[in-house]
Amino acid sequence: MTGDPTMTRIGEAVALHHGQGRRDEAREMFARVWADIGGERADPLHVCVLAHSMADVQDDVRQELLWDERALAAVAELTDDRLARAGVPLTVAGLYPSLHLNLADCHRRLGELGAARAHLDQARARIGALGDDDYGDLIRDGLARLTAQLDPMQNKD
Repeated sequence: MTGDPTMTRIGEAVALHHGQGRRDEAREMFARVWADIGGERADPLHVCVLAHSMADVQDDVRQELLWDERALAAVAELTDDRLARAGVPLTVAGLYPSLHLNLADCHRRLGELGAARAHLDQARARIGALGDDDYGDLIRDGLARLTAQLDPMQNKD
């Protein structure tokens, strides 16, 4: 990202997980960063990005949900200016579809279908904030898959 050492450390942990498949090591690194920044009291950008990433390395869906909820709470405190200064190529509005998608999927896996559909609706309502790029395509594809999982009868002839 930029010269932000916390964002650099978060990026290194993400690379451990996604780039090298070292999920447990990534989770440990995220936990160290979380402790170092002071948890939820830290810079909302750090809290949002770290929590969103930490959710992906949880073994328990309830823990994943907790981290995704932390990310959603933190994004409400962010500004587009703060994202731009950190080199994040999205607006605050562009973060919401992914956050709601992840929350919807957690609720689906927990069998909480009403909550899953509510978050799916939130993600759909904000999808216009995404660009016509790989990231936007990734989120739109995720929404389509989750819609099919939640409403399989809609997809039958």
